[in-house]
Amino acid sequence: MGAYSPTPLVTPQVMQMVQEKVLVPTVHGMKRARNPFQGVLYAGLMMTNQGPKVLEYNVRFGDPECQPILMRLKSDLVDILEACAEGRLDSIDPPEWDTRPSVCVVMASEGYPGSYEKGKPIRGLEEAAKLEDVKVFHAGTKMEGDQVVTNGGRVLGVTAIGDTISAAKLKAYTAVKCIRWDGAWCRKDISDKALRHS
Repeated sequence: MGAYSPTPLVTPQVMQMVQEKVLVPTVHGMKRARNPFQGVLYAGLMMTNQGPKVLEYNVRFGDPECQPILMRLKSDLVDILEACAEGRLDSIDPPEWDTRPSVCVVMASEGYPGSYEKGKPIRGLEEAAKLEDVKVFHAGTKMEGDQVVTNGGRVLGVTAIGDTISAAKLKAYTAVKCIRWDGAWCRKDISDKALRHS
């Protein structure tokens, strides 16, 4: 129901372990199976006392994990994706990153992940969009005339960047308070784990 980037739980040593034990073997395995992969590969991992364990793979960006990452990306995402599609990632500069952390809070429909109603008018999007360092990513929304309404369980990814995780969290939840619809809810503890470990 939210995400943050970067995580203080993943040190450079942990990232190297993930690359060596999960990512590289996965890509090599697909190649050996004569099914080489080219594109976005999302590995959903759980860190255990025995190291990283794979929960899932997706051939897409993670949602909502992607939103705080995109807030930090300074390079042009289209250039990166084009280079990937054309098999020339090695010919472009490595991505540039904003070093500041980012937090994404998912606003959901009442009842999610179970049954929920659709078509609830969403108010306050313009107010939230005016806040500095905030972007609202739409997920379960649609237009009815000139009104944005709910159309799914996970409705919005309210994302902010700040000088610290605390600052990013405050900005994200400030934006959340601007946005309203009947039955809107979100978790209040997004990034708390990072705050405890930073």
